[in-house]
Amino acid sequence: MTFTPHYCPRCGARLHDRHVFGRMRRVCPACGFIFFRDHKVAVGAFIHHRDRVLLVRRAVDPEKGKWALPAGYMEYDEEPIPALYREVAEETGLSVRVTRLLDVFPLRTPHARGVIIMYEAVPEGPVPEHPPAADDVDAVRWFRREAIPWTELAFESTRHILRRWREGQL
Repeated sequence: MTFTPHYCPRCGARLHDRHVFGRMRRVCPACGFIFFRDHKVAVGAFIHHRDRVLLVRRAVDPEKGKWALPAGYMEYDEEPIPALYREVAEETGLSVRVTRLLDVFPLRTPHARGVIIMYEAVPEGPVPEHPPAADDVDAVRWFRREAIPWTELAFESTRHILRRWREGQL
């Protein structure tokens, strides 16, 4: 599903299609506003502790019921690392510290196109054996390398990072 605006968010005039900056875009004839379809930006965390990785089971689509690294969309006024801290806390209740940037992946869902910025992180403070699930996940669990549920993983970014971990590249 793609959102197509009909009225200008600046002045309220009806938008028209016009070829601008190399493609057809919605343009306001009154104030000159141009509607750009911007990419969504998400952040994700490869959280590890004592040779285990933290995965969350998604409670919503896309990929409902599958395991993934904790992740979520950035808000328009957030920087990537604070957004990551917020997402991890919302989904798992954990506080973490980012140790490095791992990779940037294309993000393709039925409702968004964009990128996901994947970070490595470690827990700060107490590390519960069974972190609480909240927000848009229904389970949170620590997995050892040999116990990763490969056939139940959501998203190529999760599979890619976990393959690198399994092969000792992280």
